Amino acid sequence: MLPGMAETPGTTRRAPAGAAVLREDVTDAIRTAVFEELAAVGFARMSIEGIARRAGVGKTAVYRRWKSKLALVLDLVTAVAVQGLPAPATGSLHGDVRALLEVAAHALRHPVASQVIPDLLVEAARSPEIADAVKAALLDGRQGVAAVVVREAVARGELPEGADPDRALDLIVGPLYWRLVVVRGDLPKGYLDGLAASAVAALKA
Repeated sequence: MLPGMAETPGTTRRAPAGAAVLREDVTDAIRTAVFEELAAVGFARMSIEGIARRAGVGKTAVYRRWKSKLALVLDLVTAVAVQGLPAPATGSLHGDVRALLEVAAHALRHPVASQVIPDLLVEAARSPEIADAVKAALLDGRQGVAAVVVREAVARGELPEGADPDRALDLIVGPLYWRLVVVRGDLPKGYLDGLAASAVAALKA
């Protein structure tokens, strides 16, 4: 099918004349501007106008791609949150947990996590809409991965029937989030290995 055309059952329809073509370089410039604006003013004070100004584009260029600053930021958060998915398949519970920690550590050290997520959590406490959106972006995908890891561990006999994926996610990612996002500490050599061993021991207890 040629660019600018869309198919419907039984028909081929050309996109309306003059339909906007979203340039990737403009999209990239807007995303870069979001990081810069967040670092400068935070989520609450960030505006579409400020983002557009930093990106060197008009406000309409931003609104063609995202309906609001929340939608824009959550799009970036989601992109980081899903890095490394789908679930690991190392063949052992310890291997899967260690792989999950590696992915989570990479994501939590990304500028989206260190600069954006704390701001969004503050806003989420005030707005059910933001709270639901943040949960969908940050938690839902991870819950699915944890469910697969637990299910496979149960099938191998490493965990008992009825093992709770939510508890597994708390034990695996919770300490890492505390250290990297709340405390903002470094990860000493061997930290992820030790955390993986501790999480697996807790899950088997």
